[in-house]
Amino acid sequence: MDKALYIGMSGAKQNMLSQRAHANNLANVSTTGFKRDFAQARSMPVFGEHHPTRAYAMAERPGTDLSAGALMDTGRKLDVAVEGDGWLAVQNQQGEEVFTRSGSMQIDVNGLMRLSSGEMVMGNGGPVALPPFDNVQIGSDGTVSIVPVGGPPDQLVEVDRLKLVNPPPGALEKGEDGFIRRKPDQALDGPEPPDANMRVASGFLESSNVNAVEEMISNLQLSRQYEMQVKIMTTANENSEASARLLQNL
Repeated sequence: MDKALYIGMSGAKQNMLSQRAHANNLANVSTTGFKRDFAQARSMPVFGEHHPTRAYAMAERPGTDLSAGALMDTGRKLDVAVEGDGWLAVQNQQGEEVFTRSGSMQIDVNGLMRLSSGEMVMGNGGPVALPPFDNVQIGSDGTVSIVPVGGPPDQLVEVDRLKLVNPPPGALEKGEDGFIRRKPDQALDGPEPPDANMRVASGFLESSNVNAVEEMISNLQLSRQYEMQVKIMTTANENSEASARLLQNL
């Protein structure tokens, strides 16, 4: 069988995988703090009982675009956006410390500060827990202050400070849950140390860094490539049938 059929089949499959990556980016264009995935293809030789004269393309996700999105003014006191580089540390459902740029937070019935998706927000000594309060404020350095129940409006009491971290970008990767974490070979012995120089903007959220137009154009290009791969398979099949007819006439 002509290896062109295999090349067309594998190419069509890899085009579908690339489309999945771009479709996921496009689906999260409005997700707060989302970081888009890169998608690229590289040539791979076809090995076997023949000379490697043919090659096919293999799609892969080489990394994540960690650039910051635009800031959106919400005016909500429990919304924060990280300014510049760095991340907000949270604890996921498995008890693992992970990083995010999504700063939409809320206080649960137990006084724990959580993301809108349920993850606990980390402070200096663990999850941020607030006593009963009449008002809450988050400072530019991440300090969480409250006005105790029944206290004067101008009497702010510092409770904790958001854990803001800034690990090297090259040591980070995005997990399947969408959170950022250190790569296994770059993991630390203990928790990530906080960075006291980081700042946040209270009353703001960071938008996704996905460019919707760019993602749609990439998907259109991949659709065209998929059609080309199908034509290659059709042509290889026609060549095989023509060769069979020639052999029957000999």
